[in-house]
Amino acid sequence: MKKVSFLLFALIGLISLNSCTEDDSFTFVAKPDPVGLAFTNTAADNYDLKAANGDNLAERFVWNPVDFDVQTPVTYQLAGSADMTFDYTDPISEGELTNAAVTVSQMLSLAADAGLDNDPETEAPNTGTLNFQVRAFVGDGGANAVEQFSDVITVNVTLPEAEEEAEAELPKIYVTGNFGAASGYTSDWSPEAGVPLAASAEGETDYEGFVYMNVDAPEYKFLPQNTGWDGDYGDAGAENGAYTETLLQDGEVNAGTPDGTGGYFWVKADTEALTYSLTETNWGIIGNATPTGWDSDTDMTYDAENKVWTLTLDLTAQVAPDNGIKFRANDAWDINIGDTGADGTMEFGGDNIGVPEDGNYTITLDLSNPRMYTYTLTKN
Repeated sequence: MKKVSFLLFALIGLISLNSCTEDDSFTFVAKPDPVGLAFTNTAADNYDLKAANGDNLAERFVWNPVDFDVQTPVTYQLAGSADMTFDYTDPISEGELTNAAVTVSQMLSLAADAGLDNDPETEAPNTGTLNFQVRAFVGDGGANAVEQFSDVITVNVTLPEAEEEAEAELPKIYVTGNFGAASGYTSDWSPEAGVPLAASAEGETDYEGFVYMNVDAPEYKFLPQNTGWDGDYGDAGAENGAYTETLLQDGEVNAGTPDGTGGYFWVKADTEALTYSLTETNWGIIGNATPTGWDSDTDMTYDAENKVWTLTLDLTAQVAPDNGIKFRANDAWDINIGDTGADGTMEFGGDNIGVPEDGNYTITLDLSNPRMYTYTLTKN
């Protein structure tokens, strides 16, 4: 499987690849490329690891399969190390797939092992290198296993200084209501399970995010924090379930939806202007990389457990920004998301997204992290 992944607010790249010797029977690559040790696009100079993006994908490592000339499945393990000592008793991943994902938090854990920190008093506190290697084996993987190892990939990483990390955290408010348990958010009317909305910057009050309300008649409130009910906002209407688009803190009622029914909503709230709005969205992709071109969308399906929109589809290779695909809502251009400059930062109304090569892809759109929206294209 091959994958191209893009992240918001996380600058992702590999630094160095060690070439294979003639004895190596498989090659470890960091980006999909059918000819081996080559990038399909230009890599950045550094992994910029922010704790706020811990659940995001940092990189998907891809390698070619090994043929041990036996009718036994091959198991692959990906291991990481700060000092070239790879512990295959506790690998990052293990299985029969020839690819593995590494999250930002997993890289941060390896960075901690390397002695990196974000203490500005330390000399060069937040830069260093991490190493990755793949082991392939047949059998139970014990001491007498038939096995082979890839060359080591060494990557540069940077941890933001503590004050920079704090600045990167956008102000948030939270939405909680009767929809939580049915929509994959753990529980109803729980501040702790509140769905975050993020402001555009520190000091701003223009919060937005996406909230799934999988109940027939949603009711909810907005909370300034996810630790309690102090200062909660509701609707200024006369009874629960009202949707006047006006917020109220004292004497408020539970807010509702535009037509009183559930759905997947783009939610905006301004706690200074005391306004809010909900727009129901159903997502798809469109573009000349898809079978229907620019004529119509191909609908995606929402996965409530993983909080992503997904679609598996045959795509053709296209070069952005003039060609490719875009994500859009409700079969219209009013709400669409692209990637201007192909820098991994998604924007509303952004440029088309390129497709590296022809093939069948699993496409995901993750709108669960407000103002840090991400997508992936995984070649099957």
